[in-house]
Amino acid sequence: MNTTIRRVSVCTLLLVLALLVRATWVQFYEGRALADDDDNRRNAIETYAEPLGDIVVAGESITGSARTEGGDLAHKRTYDNGPLYAAVTGYASQAYAPTQLEGIYADLLNGTDPRLKSVTDTVTGRRAEPGTVVTTIDPAVQKAAYEALGDKKGAAVAIDPRTGRILAVVSTPSYDPGSLTDANTAGAAWEKLTADPDKPLTNRALRQPLPPGSTFKLVVAAAALEEGLYRSVDERTDSPDPYPLPGTVRNLTNENPEAPCENASIRVGLQYSCNNVFAKMAVDLGEDTVRETAERFGFNDATQDVPVRAHTSVYPSDMERSQTALTGIGQFDVTATPLQMAMVSAALANGGELVAPHLVGQITDGGGDVLEDHDETAATERIVSASTAGQLRSAMETVVEEGTGSNARIPGATVGGKTGTAQHGENNSSTPYAWFTSYAESGSSDRAVAVAVVVEQSDAARSEVSGNGLAAPVARATMEAALRD
Repeated sequence: MNTTIRRVSVCTLLLVLALLVRATWVQFYEGRALADDDDNRRNAIETYAEPLGDIVVAGESITGSARTEGGDLAHKRTYDNGPLYAAVTGYASQAYAPTQLEGIYADLLNGTDPRLKSVTDTVTGRRAEPGTVVTTIDPAVQKAAYEALGDKKGAAVAIDPRTGRILAVVSTPSYDPGSLTDANTAGAAWEKLTADPDKPLTNRALRQPLPPGSTFKLVVAAAALEEGLYRSVDERTDSPDPYPLPGTVRNLTNENPEAPCENASIRVGLQYSCNNVFAKMAVDLGEDTVRETAERFGFNDATQDVPVRAHTSVYPSDMERSQTALTGIGQFDVTATPLQMAMVSAALANGGELVAPHLVGQITDGGGDVLEDHDETAATERIVSASTAGQLRSAMETVVEEGTGSNARIPGATVGGKTGTAQHGENNSSTPYAWFTSYAESGSSDRAVAVAVVVEQSDAARSEVSGNGLAAPVARATMEAALRD
């Protein structure tokens, strides 16, 4: 054979082999990545070829699907009472990645979850009938919290402390997830929502950690009782007023200079929200002990799923003693979500045991068969002793009946709570955050609920911002709805 022809033949063979190798690589190794690429239009066409499965509240679907006119996307997502449930559902959009429950259960809702496939579906390659997400939300509780927050910027979470079922997740200002479903109109809505300085797309209930202020005093009090620093909520503490912050020339004072805070007991300290008591208590316990107790309640947990991943609530480390003192009143670098502070009250209300909070009770296949039952599998963990929980419940009831939480009183119910006003901004120049965490038990039934509320901003003057004035009324309305027969 001619040398030139032989070389050309070898070169051609190598090129063919290279093409075969590349085709094999693309088909078997890169195929899945290409198929899953967000820019692959075929995925959207497949997802919206048929109606999506639904998200259910109290037996009623709060989502649906509508036929589109023209284009290659046959259906789009619809929402009933979209703004009311936006913090629960999130959105399923033809243009943007889904969020919240829509994102977590996307495969279940669009029929591609392998658990949905029947033998026939597997043989024919047909997409299975979509599944259903059954939430734990109580529509009356959700509506009460949403309406009570009104035009305030804030959030509320309600939990059944005995079952861990999340009864309400509200974040305001809210938005209409239906405005983001249609690819033809979603862009303008997205620009408006992302440009809004109030950040309506942020789930403040689960994803917005803020300084919890005096509500964190419950955690410090729990640590003091558990560690034996004090034997009872009625034992007098060693708490000078004002309290000199260790290593500084600064004195920590109290909001009410007339309050009986000097050497006050834990009960009186919570009743009047005495800063000196809990700052000194945190220093006496030490940061490691306070952190250990906070972490039992759920702080510093980066994997807190309900099943939406909650933002980590933080108790810091490596502090000076003066900084540890400030953490005792929920300041310095302590942050918490409303979910976290609701978990604190839920654990105390449930005798010191925390049932894992969950937003989804069950997920089912297209025929209604249960695939997962989170109500049955929710883990229970002891956080503090029953004695500690009982003493703190008693002290929280004093806060509501005789102290700073009077706006949370509910006739015929036992209510305990703790107010908080968290400073923030340079030199505390910004409007404080108003907090309230609480629990209530019905006097006529076995119903119980734990609630946490934060109000970031309202029309109230700075001097009028308080947990009792702004957050407690929201908590009361939420608890009343949960206890109603």
